[in-house]
Amino acid sequence: MDYKTNVMRVLDKQKVKYNHYSYADTDAISGVEVASVLEQDPKRVFKTLVTVGKSKQIYVFMIPVAEELDLKKAAKAVNEKSIEMLKSKDLLKTVGYVHGGCSPIGMKKNFPTTIHSSAKDYETIIFSAGKIGYQVELSLDDLNKVIKFNIAEVIL
Repeated sequence: MDYKTNVMRVLDKQKVKYNHYSYADTDAISGVEVASVLEQDPKRVFKTLVTVGKSKQIYVFMIPVAEELDLKKAAKAVNEKSIEMLKSKDLLKTVGYVHGGCSPIGMKKNFPTTIHSSAKDYETIIFSAGKIGYQVELSLDDLNKVIKFNIAEVIL
């Protein structure tokens, strides 16, 4: 693949090994469709969700694509009274990514990031490479070399 996303450049610069996948030539939209096109277990394919706390702090959550973020558990995981999803229209200016192409790597700032605990069940997880149509796969240990994150139970 000739195409490199910003996420891949960050990983290359940090000398972090990863696999990459493209589904750009398919009509997959949802995370579950992406997992299917890539012939991957949807429990191992994670989506990146951006939320805002009552304190106005931005929080990033990564959860399996077929699951739904539990806002109460998520708020508790980051010690907030409450959190809500960041509006799609605010994504690009806040984190630098568009809806559907959001990656925890390479955001405008290093926002507090929480990954659902099921990620520990897998050697590697797959998530957005920061552009719609592209995914990267790496271990939590390797991801931890690039971003800091917590692990918590945050799905419904």
